[in-house]
Amino acid sequence: MIKKTIKKSVHADRRKPGRQRPGQFRTARKTFPTKIHKTIPALQAGNIRLIPLGGVEEVGRNMMVLEYQDDILIFDAGVQFTTEEAPGIDYILPNIKYLENRQDKIRGLIITHGHLDHIGGIPFIMEKIGNPPIYGSALSSIMIQKRMEEFPAHPPLNLRVVKAGEKIKLGNLKIKFFPVTHSIPGALGSSVETPYGNIVITGDTRLEHSNNIPSAKEERVWGEVGKDKNLLLVADSTNVEIPGFSLSEKVVYDNIEQIIKNTKGRLIIGTFASQFERMIKIIEMAEKYGKKIVTEGRSIKNNIEIAKLTKLLEPKKDTFIFAKDIKNYPSDRIVILATGAQGEEFAALMRMSTKQNKYIILNERDTVLLSSSIIPGNEISVRKLEDNLYRHNLKVIHYRVSEVHASGHGNAQELAWIHQKVRARFFTPAYGHHSMLKIHAEIAKSLGWPAENIVVPDNGSIIEIQNKGEKITVLKDKAPSEPMMVDGFSIGDMQEVVIRDRQNLAQDGIFVVIAAIDMKTGRLRKSPDIISRGFVYLRESQELLKRARAITKKTVEDGIRGTRPIDFDLVKKDVINNVSRYLFQTTNKHPMVIPVILGV
Repeated sequence: MIKKTIKKSVHADRRKPGRQRPGQFRTARKTFPTKIHKTIPALQAGNIRLIPLGGVEEVGRNMMVLEYQDDILIFDAGVQFTTEEAPGIDYILPNIKYLENRQDKIRGLIITHGHLDHIGGIPFIMEKIGNPPIYGSALSSIMIQKRMEEFPAHPPLNLRVVKAGEKIKLGNLKIKFFPVTHSIPGALGSSVETPYGNIVITGDTRLEHSNNIPSAKEERVWGEVGKDKNLLLVADSTNVEIPGFSLSEKVVYDNIEQIIKNTKGRLIIGTFASQFERMIKIIEMAEKYGKKIVTEGRSIKNNIEIAKLTKLLEPKKDTFIFAKDIKNYPSDRIVILATGAQGEEFAALMRMSTKQNKYIILNERDTVLLSSSIIPGNEISVRKLEDNLYRHNLKVIHYRVSEVHASGHGNAQELAWIHQKVRARFFTPAYGHHSMLKIHAEIAKSLGWPAENIVVPDNGSIIEIQNKGEKITVLKDKAPSEPMMVDGFSIGDMQEVVIRDRQNLAQDGIFVVIAAIDMKTGRLRKSPDIISRGFVYLRESQELLKRARAITKKTVEDGIRGTRPIDFDLVKKDVINNVSRYLFQTTNKHPMVIPVILGV
C-alpha cells in the first residue's frame, strides 16, 4: 500500500531508452514563443483570488488557482485531448504562466480525482512551477505514479496521501477534504477555510441516490459541508443541461449482471477504463457466475493492476486468462473487457471489429455490450464501430437501447440539491463549456441566488472576493489563458500560423513548385517541376499542371529580369500569389503553395 507521505514515489528509469510507447514523451527541449501579457495587479490585502486556468470553456484540462495573502493552492492539472481545430497536437494543457511567475507562493497541488482531465498535465508542468507537493487520495496518487512511469527522465514527485475527513494546513490556509461520488473511487471535494467563510470546490461529482432520493451517505457528507459558513461554491457543470437525476449506478449494475448471467455466447464489454468501480463490479459479477475474464487494451490492463495494488480488486487466482487461451473454454464462460467504446481507430474493440485481433474472431454467437455514452465529437467514430460490429451478425447492446451506462456527473436536480445543502453566499460554475456554465448559473438564480453573487468565468478570469467577503467581482485584467500544446517533444503556446498551416494542409493539400534559374541567362533551365499532395490527382490534371508551370516560368523570369542581385524572397512571394490565384480560380481550393527557387 502507498504510505502517508511518498518522498520518492517516482524514480528515474535507468534502462536503456527504447522505442517510445504511445503517450510517452521526453522532457521538452524546445518551446514555442509565448505572448506577452501586461502585468497583473498584485492581490490586495484581505482579498481572495480565484483563477480558472482551464476547464471552464471546455470539458478537460482542469486547473483552478486559489490565492490568499502569500499562499497559492492549485486544484487539479488536467489535459484536454486534441481537437480537429488543433491537428497534430497530442494534448492541450492549461496555461501556467501565472503560476510560473509566482512559484514561491505555491503551497501545493490538490488533486480531486485520478482521471486524466484532472491529472494528465502533471508530467508536463510540475518542473515549470517548482515541483510543489501533490495531495490526493491513495488511488489518485498511484494513478499519478503510473502516469509518471511514461516519463522516466523527470525528477521524483512529492506525493502526499490524504483521506476524506482529514484536515491539513498549507501556508495559512486550512483545507478539509470530503468524499464525493464520481465514477472513480477516492474522489475528494475540498473546503478551504478563509476568515470570511469557506471556499467549497466539488471537483467532478454526482449523487448516490435511489428513486431520486439522495442516500444517507450523501445527506451526511453534504450536511456536514453545509454546517460551515460557506463563502463560495465552485461546482461541476458537465451534465447540468440534463434535467432531473442521473441514472442510478445500481440500476446499471443490475442490468449488466443480468446480461452477464444470461448471455449464452461470449460477452465482449466495451467501457471506459477510467470507470474503476464499474470495471471492478463487472469482474466480481463474472466471478459470481463462474466466468473467465480476458482483458484487451493497455489502459484496461493498467487500471486493473492499479485496482489490485489498492486492494479495490482482489480477484480469484484463475479469474483472468490470456486471449490465446479462449479456445480452451466454452464460449458462454468468456467475458472480454475491452477498450475502444468510443470507436478509437487502434483500440481493442475496433481491431476486433475489423478482424485485426489474432485470437478474438467475432461471430454471430457473440454479444457486445457498450457500457458507455458517446462523448460529443465521437459520434461518427462510434457509428463506424457499431456498423463494423453489426457486419459480424452479432448482438450489440448500448445505452440507447438499455440502461447500461450512468454518467459520473450529476444532472440538474442533483446539482440544485447540492446548492441547497452547501448554502454558499457566492457561486462560480466550473468544469464544462461556457453554455453549461451559463445554464448552471440560471439554476442557481432559480434557487434564489442574486445575479450579482454569481460569476460565470472564462479561462484566465481573475475572480476576487473583496470587502471582507461582501463582494465578488471579475477584474478587467486576465491571467494568460492561451492553451499550451504538447506537440511531440515540444511544449508551449502554439503559434496561430502553425495551426492554420496544418488546417490548410488537411483541407486543401500542398502544391510545391520547383524552378531552377540559369544565373547567366536569367531564364529557367527547364520547365518547373511540380509536386502535389492532397490537392488534385496529377495524372488527370495535365492541363492544370501545364498552365501552372507556364505561370511559374513567366512570374520567375519577369521578376528577375534586369535585377542583380536577385531578390529570391520577392520572386517566391510573386509565385505564391500568382499560382495560388490560378489554382483557386480553376479548382475553388486553396492548397498551400510552396515555391522552391534555385539559382544555378
